Amino acid sequence: MKVAVIQFLTLDGVSQGPGSPDEDPSEGFTRGGWLVPHIDEVFVERTSAWLDHADGLLLGRRTYLAFARDWPQIPEPDPFTERMNRLPKYVVSNTIETGEWAPTTVLRGDAAAAVGELKARPGRELQVHGSATLAAALLSAGLVDTLRIVVAPTVVGSGRRLLTHPATATGMRLVGNESTAAGLLLLEYEVTGAAAVGAYEGFTDLVGSV
Repeated sequence: MKVAVIQFLTLDGVSQGPGSPDEDPSEGFTRGGWLVPHIDEVFVERTSAWLDHADGLLLGRRTYLAFARDWPQIPEPDPFTERMNRLPKYVVSNTIETGEWAPTTVLRGDAAAAVGELKARPGRELQVHGSATLAAALLSAGLVDTLRIVVAPTVVGSGRRLLTHPATATGMRLVGNESTAAGLLLLEYEVTGAAAVGAYEGFTDLVGSV
């Protein structure tokens, strides 16, 4: 299977609390709910299509507990409810013993090793939703294949950010991009390995190499 990271971000890279002011108040965060004013039909259609690729959800402890609290309470016909509740959940944690949001498997020990074993299984995608700390660790370990991000036209100035301390510089190739009427950017990248680098020696040389 492939590992796909799906994240909602502000322009300043914050991933915490997109869905409501009280979604994730950890570490004193009070600026949640920043994505909701920009949700529109295109956003719902595209993110629903992304979820169609999932054979399982791969979550960190904090996101898992929030999702396990909220998703079973969201009534259908919400376009995501049935799939989010039905899909296998894998939570990476050394503090959770069991998961109540069935079906859940707790992955203990080294996260990279546990996820590597899952990747070796046949299937389509293991999708990381939220879970910014886990996403960063997996990207640093070279386990992420695809990054899909939705960027909201807002700057919140505080909160947990995505990929703040990658272990290595990682290259990506843009394979899809779209903007919505509500101002969201929907971006899809394939991870290509080590980031390419170069030295600027004049505009003529750059143009000639394209």
